[in-house]
Amino acid sequence: MQWLNYHHLYYFRVIASEGGVAKAAEKLRLGQPTLSTQLKQLEEMVGKPLFERRNRKMILTEAGKAALDYANEIFRLGDEMLEVLQDKLVANATHLQIGALDSVPKSIILSLVKEALQIGPCTVSILEGKGDELFRELYAHRIDLILANYPPPALEQKQVISKSVAKLPVYVFGAPRFQPLRRSFPRSLNGKPFVLPTAHSKLRHDLNHYFKLQKIHITPIAETQDTGLQKLLAKNGIGLAPFSEVATKDFVKPGSLQRIGRLNGVYEEIWLVSAQRKLENPIAANLMKTFTLH
Repeated sequence: MQWLNYHHLYYFRVIASEGGVAKAAEKLRLGQPTLSTQLKQLEEMVGKPLFERRNRKMILTEAGKAALDYANEIFRLGDEMLEVLQDKLVANATHLQIGALDSVPKSIILSLVKEALQIGPCTVSILEGKGDELFRELYAHRIDLILANYPPPALEQKQVISKSVAKLPVYVFGAPRFQPLRRSFPRSLNGKPFVLPTAHSKLRHDLNHYFKLQKIHITPIAETQDTGLQKLLAKNGIGLAPFSEVATKDFVKPGSLQRIGRLNGVYEEIWLVSAQRKLENPIAANLMKTFTLH
């Protein structure tokens, strides 16, 4: 019976990710002849070439693509095993790692943390950032859950479990000088300046669709994926801004942001996402079953 040499598999994976032996050798600090020999030994063991050379480039064969899929899964499981076992050895409390998009209202993050602490003893780490960065961390099992305002991309849905935890009506808010726009809303928005979420946001696409259907032509003045900055710009009269009421709870007060009107049919949906894994984080698994925004 042949046993898989994991060093060979690791070197193959690095060669594939770096696009060639030279770059992989530099990253691994190994000689190119050594690395080529290791790759050849792996190919001899599996009985098929894993790369073919085209125009001085190393291209994965069909067997190579299949091997890379298995290699990625093998090393992902190894990382997951270490993370889970080390967490269990360090303390009795479960360590829950949450990723949250900058655009997710802080009050929703707070609700998730509160419910996690009620489920059982745990310590919670919160990482805020961009969606592509957070999803990479989730797939690598460096975080347990993501709060996002859009579902995972279709190509990646096989790797994750997701559920909608809130569907929030969207309103237009603005500084006190915009209060007269309440009359004849939403027609009054025509030509007015707006501080919008960036184009990657599902809410931005829904807003564009709404204004197009209503034949309202707004003037984008600024865009940001950080709702805190968006609120600050709107509060200072730079432009109107669309938010769910949950997102503006601490900002709507006399002399600050004012609610101008509701955009009927426009919602901000919040999703809770976890990655499929062999050893589940018990707090994360429980939250996936029970957490919803009331």
